[in-house]
Amino acid sequence: MGSLSTMVQGPRAQRVTLTEDSLVVDLMDGRTVSAPLTWYPRLLRGTPGERANWRLVGSGEGVHWPELDEDLSIESLISGRPSGESQASLKRWLETRKTRTRRTQLTKAKARRANGKH
Repeated sequence: MGSLSTMVQGPRAQRVTLTEDSLVVDLMDGRTVSAPLTWYPRLLRGTPGERANWRLVGSGEGVHWPELDEDLSIESLISGRPSGESQASLKRWLETRKTRTRRTQLTKAKARRANGKH
């Protein structure tokens, strides 16, 4: 009896779109899957620029947002599993964002003053 030499691959993404309230993923097999952004607190709180900066990982098995430190498996999305991030982890991340945003604002203000702009 012969053996099955072809491995069955899971669903793979080819394109990601984020709207004001949804994550929409087009799959290589022609399906489109969407979920509410409320399932992914980091995406929900990200700026449009941060949300737009994504890349596929594992040949489309997942999506990574580097600026938001967010990873999503396509399998989880299809299975209807929202982010498993704890409230404590999300709180720490939000505090880090506040600090980073404040630091960026101060750096920009300092540069404007150095250039004679107020």
